[in-house]
Amino acid sequence: MTHDSNCIFCKIVSGDIPAAVVYEDDRCLAFADLGQATKGHTLLIPKDHQENIYELEEDTAAYLFKMAPRIANAIKTEFEPEGMNLINNNGKAASQSVFHYHLHFIPRYGTNDGFQPSFEDNSAQYTSEDLQLIAKNINKHL
Repeated sequence: MTHDSNCIFCKIVSGDIPAAVVYEDDRCLAFADLGQATKGHTLLIPKDHQENIYELEEDTAAYLFKMAPRIANAIKTEFEPEGMNLINNNGKAASQSVFHYHLHFIPRYGTNDGFQPSFEDNSAQYTSEDLQLIAKNINKHL
């Protein structure tokens, strides 16, 4: 298992830094985010150090997303949120602050719960033809 001695999440995995553990097995760790965006905000990480979605191994991704519904449903059962955001930031430009892949589970308790993700509506900027070209250009790299 690869670890980065400078990574705070690797230090949590190794037990050098304590965490409020929600779930743990030999491949992943889920724990309460220290900076609770809303009550129940939980992070899910691979125990192996993989920096972001671009480095994330496919089998690791498959395992994390296999566990994601279990984590989400546990949060839902305990706190009964109205909804939940699953968020992953990749790179500084996307507000990634810890460079170890992590998935945020942010329970939502209505529009005034203090968490405000923002997605601008850019639909007027792109025609149907633009979208087809964008899709084609991405697809050629798969």
